[in-house]
Amino acid sequence: MGVEAGAARCFAADKGRESAMAANKLERILGSDIVKYVLNTIEEGILIVDAGCRIVFYNGTLSRLEGLAAKEVVGKLLFDVFPSITPQESTLCKVMETGEPIRDWLQEYVNYQGKQIKTVNTTIPIIDKGTMLGALEVSRDISLVVSLTEKVSFLQRFAGKGGKPPISFANIVGDSPKIRAIVDRLKKVAHTTSTVLIYGETGTGKELFAQSLHNEGRRRNQPFIAQNCAALPESLLEGMLFGSTKGSFTGAVDKAGLFEQAQGGTVFLDEINSMSLSLQAKILRVLQEGAVRRLGGGEDIPVDVRFIAATNEKPAELLAAGKLREDLFYRLSVICVEIPPLRERREDIYGLAGYFINKYNSRFQKRVTGLAPEVMAIFLRYGWPGNVRELEHVVEALLNFTDSGLITAEHLKYLSFGAFQNFIERQNLTGTGGGEAGNYFKASFGRQEEKLIIEAMQSSHGNITRAAELLGMKRQALQYRLKKYGILNKPAER
Repeated sequence: MGVEAGAARCFAADKGRESAMAANKLERILGSDIVKYVLNTIEEGILIVDAGCRIVFYNGTLSRLEGLAAKEVVGKLLFDVFPSITPQESTLCKVMETGEPIRDWLQEYVNYQGKQIKTVNTTIPIIDKGTMLGALEVSRDISLVVSLTEKVSFLQRFAGKGGKPPISFANIVGDSPKIRAIVDRLKKVAHTTSTVLIYGETGTGKELFAQSLHNEGRRRNQPFIAQNCAALPESLLEGMLFGSTKGSFTGAVDKAGLFEQAQGGTVFLDEINSMSLSLQAKILRVLQEGAVRRLGGGEDIPVDVRFIAATNEKPAELLAAGKLREDLFYRLSVICVEIPPLRERREDIYGLAGYFINKYNSRFQKRVTGLAPEVMAIFLRYGWPGNVRELEHVVEALLNFTDSGLITAEHLKYLSFGAFQNFIERQNLTGTGGGEAGNYFKASFGRQEEKLIIEAMQSSHGNITRAAELLGMKRQALQYRLKKYGILNKPAER
């Protein structure tokens, strides 16, 4: 026994020397002023422990996040500073045991001061020539993102139950044949439970159509919950959608996900193509089986929800690129709708511009009456890559510089609005509307207006009253323009 005990003491001493040597090597690496400067200036939190789980580095970002000074934690054991974390739960311990990194791990914990912290972490082992020196963890604070997402989810569950009226198809501004056809089609399927896939470029208003579809149907008094799948890290998104069980990740508690919270209502998943294929497979399972399983749970929970999904890329291109599972696509696209970009329905610019002018007149206490012909000509010629959202922002910007009357070309010089401003500058469109520039605008506007009037008359089968409604103008104003442009071969009014 004496020999065995002596051998054990020698082994322990060797391990202790190895640990001390590893710690010294790690401290030498971190001793560089350049290394410390870099680690202290990046926006993510950095925590480094040695092989004995003693904290050897704690940067300023993490200090601000957790409310702890580096001098309070460096040199202490990890579990003394964060008592809610056990060695079995710690990702730092796990990577030192396995030698493998852990990426995008959702973590909720209580720090030394009792503050609740929520982060997404990537943890990597620090190995030098086969010797484990310690581990480094990069933390991105998502506490605010989680809080805001949960608040939005809560508010969505009670939308329309007091306060603002729910959004409906009546809120959709646009009388172009393409938009009216979409509205008519979605009204027909509003009362069913079929899944709907909406494709549209960014800014076309996909969620507006999704909310209208929900509020037109039998589920209108039940929750409508929307989630942008590109807005959250995937580990967090999965937990938000499916819920969690206690112990499924560090700090996890029993919590219902968005599918459960939307029971009886509608779930709208925007940019669903941003999900990984593995998470798409889990969404497919919910669609097929009508049940969810919380993270870390073993029980299937029945859910009755209608699914509406959206992408900002063409489904055919997503399928070809392998970004969207074919089986999920076919399951989602029972009803498939494409929202056309604004450049393909320019006749809607009249009504949309007027709607946004009224909106910001009310908000800013202004008395703007509309767009001057030369400005409308610019709006009609511009391509609007940001679609309706961009149009709204341009109108909002212009109302900041206009108190009353018409918005003229003179007001455009105040804009500094990305692509729209570049378009104006490229074509020297910031004149006051006089001279050669003014004549150009009048001619351009006239051609565009004549084209739209002819299209409106054709769409209304020659009914002047209906055509005037489509164009957002009075009947008398339309009659004047019919004579002005000599549109003599129009169909007879019924």
